[in-house]
Amino acid sequence: MMRAAFTVGMWTMASRVLGFARDILIAAILGTGPVADAFFVALRLPNLFRRLFGEGAFNAAFVPSISTILHRDGKEAAAAFAEETTAVMVFWLGGITVLGEVFMPWVLYALAPGFASNHGKFTLAVALTRIMFPYLFFICLTALFSGVLNAMNRFAAAAAAPVLFNVFSIAFMLGLSRYTPNPGYALAWGVTLSGVAQLGLLLFALRRTGIRITVPRPRLTPRMRALFRRMAPGLVGAGVTQINVSIDIIIGTLLPAGSVSILYYADRVNQLPLGVIGTAAGTALLPAITRHIALGEDHAALATLNRAVEAVLMLTLPAAIGLSVAGLPVMDVLFVRGAFSTHTAELAAHSLAAFALGLPVFALVKVFTPGFFARGDTMTPLKIGVVAVALNLCLNLIFMHPLKAVGPALATTLSSAFNAALLVILLRKRGHFFLDAEARRRIPRIFLAGGIMATALLGAERFILPPGKTTIPEFLFLTLVGAITYFGGGIALRAFNLAQFSRLMRWRRKTSPG
Repeated sequence: MMRAAFTVGMWTMASRVLGFARDILIAAILGTGPVADAFFVALRLPNLFRRLFGEGAFNAAFVPSISTILHRDGKEAAAAFAEETTAVMVFWLGGITVLGEVFMPWVLYALAPGFASNHGKFTLAVALTRIMFPYLFFICLTALFSGVLNAMNRFAAAAAAPVLFNVFSIAFMLGLSRYTPNPGYALAWGVTLSGVAQLGLLLFALRRTGIRITVPRPRLTPRMRALFRRMAPGLVGAGVTQINVSIDIIIGTLLPAGSVSILYYADRVNQLPLGVIGTAAGTALLPAITRHIALGEDHAALATLNRAVEAVLMLTLPAAIGLSVAGLPVMDVLFVRGAFSTHTAELAAHSLAAFALGLPVFALVKVFTPGFFARGDTMTPLKIGVVAVALNLCLNLIFMHPLKAVGPALATTLSSAFNAALLVILLRKRGHFFLDAEARRRIPRIFLAGGIMATALLGAERFILPPGKTTIPEFLFLTLVGAITYFGGGIALRAFNLAQFSRLMRWRRKTSPG
């Protein structure tokens, strides 16, 4: 198990590092100009469908199904089930891809209405989306075969596949840009061909396990019907999330030129701590709380939820403060070079601050949702999510003109805070959650430690650092100031302790596959 966890962890880290290298390169070459805006809208569309059909809901239904067949009936039966699923997926994804290619201008009129008034940008967005849309076909099949390998306890290839996306994007942008009308075309071809490479890697890994996938005629067998029934609740939930993403894209295209790119860069920085902390906590909590409830250990379930709240606040609060107070130095160090100017960094830092303020509530949504799922209630979080989407749309419309690119970020933060608040209120109303004595003692101290950190960072920026673009040594100095004041202050205040860090490390290991 530890070897598998180490392998997955190493490939995941490599993918994240290369992902940031890719974004830094895109920022340097494209900046926030019309090509960048067109590319980021074009990239969103296949990713929207990928998250809807290729990951999340699909894996949650497919992996348990094929694991059961593998252990009950053997490898040949599992391979037959994988082939049945592949045939249906090829038929379904092929149809979506063809329809998307044919009707792409009309799709973008709906998804990027703000581009319609700029013929050049709109035409470029259509061209780039048509190049990248087949990525949906390849990456969804990659997700399917990753599920097969994971069921067989083979994790390396599936973990390594995302690295190819970043490698191809970087290589094509550096190597082919001079041969294309603009660098966006080279990048788009890199994205699509990375999907081919990822699929090829997974097929090769499957062959090494003795499984050769063929594509029979698609049939809606009883097993396929059962698989789709299991997928349905997750698809609805994923659909709500993707509606939120679509709203952000639509609003971004209606804002001043460059806003789509500014929001992309800010969100990429914001997603790093959220992905590591929030997702890990949510993934670890669900089985733990489910086990306590199944054993009738309601007090233990409550204690687990309280400790999770403390833990995510302990880790997301300094990230939120750091990215809000020192957002400009972060943007300076990561992106200011080439076509990405200091002025652009200032605009992106404002959007980053609005996103970052929501980090604690984004993570708390991940923490409180298992409190419903563990009790078999999947509809309540879904209904709350729908209301939060409606609120997000209303706030976007209110903020978009006065706040420009800060508007969608702030709307996302406020609607997520509303989501978290409703989850807490309903859990408390049902008697499933309240802050215990330890949480009531620790949480105010965590916020006090955060206040100390914010004061120290503001003082360092104003009185110690010289004006102008932040250098890497200056950024490292700010990071050190923030870490020492927050964690030192927190330990002095007894807001958290070393035992809590130990529990978090165990959480991270439990969330790794294996």
